[in-house]
Amino acid sequence: MLEKPLAQEIIPPNEPQVIEDLTARLKAKIMQDNPAGIMRRDAHPKMHGLVKAEFIVETDLPEELRIGLFKEPQTYQAWIRFSNASGTINLDKENDIRGMAIKLMGVPGEKLLEAEKHAQTHDLLLISASRFVTKDVAEFDGLVKALTGSLSAKIVFFFSHWRVVFNLLRSMLKFANPLQIRYFSATPYLLGNRAVKYSAIPHVAAPDSIPSNPADDYLRLAMVRQLQIGDAFFDFAVQLQTDPEVMPIEDPGVEWPEALSPFRKVATIRILQQAFDTEAQNAFGEHLSFTPWHALPEHRPLGGINRARKIVYNAISTFRHEMNQIPRIEPNSWDI
Repeated sequence: MLEKPLAQEIIPPNEPQVIEDLTARLKAKIMQDNPAGIMRRDAHPKMHGLVKAEFIVETDLPEELRIGLFKEPQTYQAWIRFSNASGTINLDKENDIRGMAIKLMGVPGEKLLEAEKHAQTHDLLLISASRFVTKDVAEFDGLVKALTGSLSAKIVFFFSHWRVVFNLLRSMLKFANPLQIRYFSATPYLLGNRAVKYSAIPHVAAPDSIPSNPADDYLRLAMVRQLQIGDAFFDFAVQLQTDPEVMPIEDPGVEWPEALSPFRKVATIRILQQAFDTEAQNAFGEHLSFTPWHALPEHRPLGGINRARKIVYNAISTFRHEMNQIPRIEPNSWDI
């Protein structure tokens, strides 16, 4: 039986214009959300904590997985930033998507971004939802336009985009502890000449409960308590695309079925026991930049949302750092 050919990227002719519009819209949103003081991210501005971690590649991986980061068993130092996705800083008890942004350090080889091709970092961006909220960049631009517009604009958009509503309701949840959430890339990436999605799966012996009267920042407090008494662990796994029809590249709003292609562990994430909630470390986390394009070519981001991220993330990061008068640097160790 012949295998189905793997899906290819299909770039809409108007995508560059849509990305340009989205970039301008998000810059305006940042200015509106931060009329005075520090210019924060347009998404994921509320950080629960920036923590030191190790990314430990598995030994004896099968040949088809021994590519790029996973070619040899080794341990990378990493910074991991946990966050709420909402563009405004809300109480942790509010329903939201949560983020896990991983920055590996000491990764040799030229990277995809021309301006930072010699950087020794590789970023992995994950969220607490297995699917993205929109199907493409145009729909995401429409969502941002509606959310930053009038009530009537919101009503018109959501009544004409039922799947976006479904994905949002399915994704925006309450959680007890960022160290006990399963995270997903939602968007696909290369693994050599195959397409994959990523997931970070927590080791949870006794899960926390959401406090009955939660503090405004109870997710940070939960992390502080857990890392006071020991390490936290995740399995990092990849899901190979096996059917391009039900596992599309250009629509990250579709979840790839695990029954069709289960996630396979390629590394262990060990978040060290530590005291991370310090003024210096919080400031360092605020000024770090993450993008899926801080990556080796073997792991190139795929699909329209990721193509937009290449331009939008760089523009927003440059804008924030210039406005905040903070140099943008890529770290090479746990020193700050």
